[in-house]
Amino acid sequence: MVPSLPVQSIHEYVEDRWDFGEIGVDEADELHELLLKTDYEDHLQRHFLGTLFISSRGNEYFCEIDEDYLTDRFNLTGLNTDVQYYQYALDLVTDVFDLDCDDDMREQIEKSARHLYGLVHARYITTTRGLAKMLEKYKKGDFGKCPRVMCSSHPLLPTGMSDIPHVQSVKLYCGKCEDLYNPKSSRHANIDGAYFGTSFQNILFQGYPALIPEKTLERYHPRIFGFKVHAAAAVERWQSGRREEMQERLKDVGLDRCFKEDVELEDDMEEDDDEIEVLDVADEVVAE
Repeated sequence: MVPSLPVQSIHEYVEDRWDFGEIGVDEADELHELLLKTDYEDHLQRHFLGTLFISSRGNEYFCEIDEDYLTDRFNLTGLNTDVQYYQYALDLVTDVFDLDCDDDMREQIEKSARHLYGLVHARYITTTRGLAKMLEKYKKGDFGKCPRVMCSSHPLLPTGMSDIPHVQSVKLYCGKCEDLYNPKSSRHANIDGAYFGTSFQNILFQGYPALIPEKTLERYHPRIFGFKVHAAAAVERWQSGRREEMQERLKDVGLDRCFKEDVELEDDMEEDDDEIEVLDVADEVVAE
């Protein structure tokens, strides 16, 4: 019978019994193997949720949160109001959950645990350790590459457009063109942006300034038969489009004559109508 002691102490206990001849070599080896297996299973159990969550498809953007960070209540301040079944979810995340509940309740608690993990993740990745883990994923291109041709497949970073949950899904930020993109995969597109926050990528570049990419003036220039389209023509088309949109918005609120051209056009149309009326009258006189 092995006593209920810490694993290291139990190993010493087995060695002492073997030294005193109370057990044989074969029995001692069996006990050591059993203890090693138990120790390994305990290790897996402690890290089960984090490992399973990170290894699941669609969660590649997340990094594994250190256990000591999860168990420090200071890091969880204020999250109890945002997470349903908070205490049960926390117990599940930290692997001390022992509630005997039905499948529906278990599913709800697991959903809350994933939400809690995401909210803690947004805080963790702004720490020194969290930044280092995300930096490693960034260098490997785990978050994808910028689809803009001029960025030459520059790696992206996940970011949120709001720190409040259930507002916006996660976006991908390119440090080279400083623009945002939607994830290609629908699995990633459904991740809440609050799980990364609005500050992460800026803190990362502040902490690792050498990562800030060089900006380039290279731009795409439209051409026709090899000749560049005149910039003024492009600007004029853009201005015309904006003007037409503005006119439509003004018409929707009952303002039809807001531009000089509109007044002149309406006056010209009235003059044309007057001329048509005069010609009609003249035709009637001649007919009589």
